[in-house]
Amino acid sequence: MAFSAASTSKPLAEINVTPLVDVMLVLLIIFIVTAPMVSLPIPVNLPQRTTTVAPPIEPPPPIELRVDASNQVSWNGQAVPVASLQARMQAQAQTHAGNLPELRIATDPNAEYEVMAKVLAAANNARLERIAFVQ
Repeated sequence: MAFSAASTSKPLAEINVTPLVDVMLVLLIIFIVTAPMVSLPIPVNLPQRTTTVAPPIEPPPPIELRVDASNQVSWNGQAVPVASLQARMQAQAQTHAGNLPELRIATDPNAEYEVMAKVLAAANNARLERIAFVQ
């Protein structure tokens, strides 16, 4: 037996350093492999400072939609069928590309949700981003 009666009275206080050496060697290899990659320059095209100020863009007039109690939709005061909304919205989006008009939607409390869902789907398909709900 390797343990004698005299050795049992003393606690074993030796630290096993083998796992510590293994971890240190793995970290050393990782740092050796990644160090050349960190030192390579990465080309970045940064924007250059200019002194010219872009003129402010005048926003286009808003599109005012109204859904009344009889589920009739009006575009800036003129009655339009729901089926033609998406085509009209896409035409407005193409006319004012980059500076889309605001879509202001007013609804009657008694209007059906289905009509409102069609209006919002048409606005989404036409890629209109600025939508406001008014009273």
